Amino acid sequence: MNTVLRVFLAAWFSAIAAPASAQLVAAEDGPVVYGHHHFNVTSVAEHSKFWRALGGVPIEKIGSAPVNVFRFHNVFVFLTEKAPTGGTKGSSVNHVGFTVPDVRKVLDALSAAGYPIITKGEVPAAILKTDEIAFNPELAVHIAYVMAPDDIKVEFVQDEKQAIPITLDHVHFATPQVEALRDWYVKVFQARPEQQGTFAAAVLPGVNLRVSGSPDPVAATPGRALDHIGFEVKNLEAFCRELASRGIAFTRPFTRFPDRGTANALLTDPAGTSVELTEGLVNVR
Repeated sequence: MNTVLRVFLAAWFSAIAAPASAQLVAAEDGPVVYGHHHFNVTSVAEHSKFWRALGGVPIEKIGSAPVNVFRFHNVFVFLTEKAPTGGTKGSSVNHVGFTVPDVRKVLDALSAAGYPIITKGEVPAAILKTDEIAFNPELAVHIAYVMAPDDIKVEFVQDEKQAIPITLDHVHFATPQVEALRDWYVKVFQARPEQQGTFAAAVLPGVNLRVSGSPDPVAATPGRALDHIGFEVKNLEAFCRELASRGIAFTRPFTRFPDRGTANALLTDPAGTSVELTEGLVNVR
């Protein structure tokens, strides 16, 4: 890597990392907010390079428990070193998306670091502005896609008015049963239903849960590169009792982890996405 490029990348990474000290800023906005993505990865070291490049701040412990976690403005990224059974495409979570003030800057930094820009292969030719950036006319935004290690598809959405360098925007599901999946998130988490362009969506503080149709069956997430998604819940034990009283089954019941100062529970959405509910991540710094 030449000196000019090294200086550019160092300045870029430093600039985007600085504001990441706030965490789960939407927690005050509701009893359920988006909390984390949890990835199975072939190499924690390789993924650490990618998430650091986006401005993630590493966390080595939660409570007394060692972890591989990166903190962003309103989401945690958890890494477990375990060879995934497949990437995000083909599973019930096709990709995750972040908003940034300038998509071009992000692509330049990631491309220089060796990560492939895959926009051209992911969008209709009619909305491509260049091979790397597209314009979604329905949402009136510029977008681009990058492939992270282990075939984790990541979308970047431009918001020129955004004051912070990067923030979670959406989780994008794929399923043959679009309305049923959207309605499940509305029912279980009291999310707000919306139509966002062509996408059915359920909105919670900190995230848009967007759903696209898939002509083919999709794989469940456990074992895939994105193993599960997570929501932070106030009064989780009571919330779990309420869900159970409504006939919602758990794959892991409410459990406390004293060494981490957290609690969790696991359930599965109708498309096969593993969903973790947590309490206590909001306090992690």
